[in-house]
Amino acid sequence: MMRMQNLSEAKVVAQYRGKYRVRSGPDEFWAEVTGKMMFSASSAADYPVVGDNVSISKPGQDHALIKEILPRKTVLQRRSAGNEGIQPIAANIDEAFVVQASDGDFSLNRFERYFALIKAGGILPAVILNKTDLLSENELDERLALIRERFKGVRLFAASVSLGRGIDGIRDALQKGKIYCFVGSSGVGKSSIINILLGEELMKTKEISSSTGKGKHSTTHRELFILDNGSMVIDNPGIREVGMSDSADSVDDVFDEISAVSSGCRFPDCTHIHEPGCAVLAALGSGEIDGGRYENYLKLKKEAAHYSMSALEKKRKDRSLGKLVKNFKKHMH
Repeated sequence: MMRMQNLSEAKVVAQYRGKYRVRSGPDEFWAEVTGKMMFSASSAADYPVVGDNVSISKPGQDHALIKEILPRKTVLQRRSAGNEGIQPIAANIDEAFVVQASDGDFSLNRFERYFALIKAGGILPAVILNKTDLLSENELDERLALIRERFKGVRLFAASVSLGRGIDGIRDALQKGKIYCFVGSSGVGKSSIINILLGEELMKTKEISSSTGKGKHSTTHRELFILDNGSMVIDNPGIREVGMSDSADSVDDVFDEISAVSSGCRFPDCTHIHEPGCAVLAALGSGEIDGGRYENYLKLKKEAAHYSMSALEKKRKDRSLGKLVKNFKKHMH
């Protein structure tokens, strides 16, 4: 029988549609949010996600009710695909590994997009380049050099799941009591890496498609696993669209060399596109700033600004609708 007496705090370790698995001490059990919490929620951010610490009550031996989300230290979130809402992905993460494969998935610009989301949540980013067995030694050295040059100071791991290479280095980097998140596109090997770290086939990754080389439906839900050394890892479903939220500050953080140069612009609201006296354009012309970095910087800044304006407009519409309903009720009364 599970020890559920006097439980008041637990950690969300798995998230499904409308249901959760929570852990308190050595015990795990199913949980749902209370009706009160559901009624008061105004967005997806008000619901628990994997990694959350929550207050619970126990109406049954193997079932609990989530009454409150305790304050989050960090949160990884993105714009929901197809709409303007924010979708939390996981909480209380210490470091997020952005996993890319060495084949056609490889993209420095995509790394930057993930980094902006990660840093917006107060999380430390790191890079795992997987499937390195697909590259020659020279090609691998070139890829790693590109990553180191573009992302100075970021932890970088080269791995090959099929050869079992590089996983020990990742394992040694994980510290007891800290939570690590693995993000990236479908088929890059996130679940396979975690399977090796766990030492057993817990997540049942599908066999590799011989035609595409990608895993079939690797992960369909988010789940937290505890490793033997006491560190915790979260696997996430592949993210097809990495939608930016209003994280303009985190974009500046990722492109810190552009932000530093921009302090020399003539105008404080310089867009770095056409203004006279723009220090960024001057640095671009002299080669001090990389052209690819500059183009991706403008793209992400524009996207973040667009979302910020859309969110502001939505708030204005919500306020206007609220006033209309209030006036209608007053008139009817």
